[in-house]
Amino acid sequence: MPETSRATTAKNASWLVSTEWLAQRIDAPDVLVLDASYHLPGADRDAAAEFVSQRIPGAVFFDVDAIKDDANPLPHMMPSPIVFAAKMRAMGVGDGQRLVIYDSHGLFSAARAWWMFRVMGHDDVRVLDGGLPKWVAEERPTEDGVPPARTRRHFTPRHRPAMVATCADVKAALDAHDVQVVDARSAGRFAGTAAEPRADLARGHMPGARSLPFTDLLADDGTLRSRDKLADAFDAAGVRRNAPIVTTCGSGVTAAVLNLALGEMGCDDVRLYDGSWSEWGARDDCPVASGGPN
Repeated sequence: MPETSRATTAKNASWLVSTEWLAQRIDAPDVLVLDASYHLPGADRDAAAEFVSQRIPGAVFFDVDAIKDDANPLPHMMPSPIVFAAKMRAMGVGDGQRLVIYDSHGLFSAARAWWMFRVMGHDDVRVLDGGLPKWVAEERPTEDGVPPARTRRHFTPRHRPAMVATCADVKAALDAHDVQVVDARSAGRFAGTAAEPRADLARGHMPGARSLPFTDLLADDGTLRSRDKLADAFDAAGVRRNAPIVTTCGSGVTAAVLNLALGEMGCDDVRLYDGSWSEWGARDDCPVASGGPN
């Protein structure tokens, strides 16, 4: 796995690892696998229960809905460095570990956990390309049952607040037209023709935002597309990859897939709007547009 940060290895390194890579190293003492599966409201699925019923051997559950800022009413907002470090220590996640994150969709919420670790300064973290579905399709081993408790470890946060955008940041970007806002939700949700999975939110999008559904960045097997095809997708959405970008989605989960894809292409001037539409669509002081993408 490449060392140090993406910024120093952008042209050659990848934030992804393959199922073959993981299978060859899964027993390495410094490799820790995390299951960061998450399901949208109304999906009628329980990620924690699914983890108990089937997971990659040795995996630890990273609960997106629990590792959050409890004082913020918005869903699973980024916690403070102190809170994040405490939760990681309790999970047995700490310094010196090479983290590999997957989810049960293929590539959906794993990117959120990847982004959170990077915000907290832990760069030795990768996403399993294709996730659990690809691992299972290849008939690789899984395990079930309640996993044993892990020994606590020390986790040192090195907070990077500049990777996180606020509502005020997004408003300023849209007003000044100096930062591109890219929305990872579906085209229907962006246009306002499809319902939001959370109640009491406006339909539509931020005026001036670009639409690039995260699913457009995935191959049929749930893996991330090649760098050339990723570049084509961003170009088709009218996104300049050499200019500042803020990503957004429903609640800061699938926006991270855009961040991951941009990272694969060596784009570093990227922030994620943590509150995303869960915040913007609920506020009276945030303008909303409707209609087709871009």
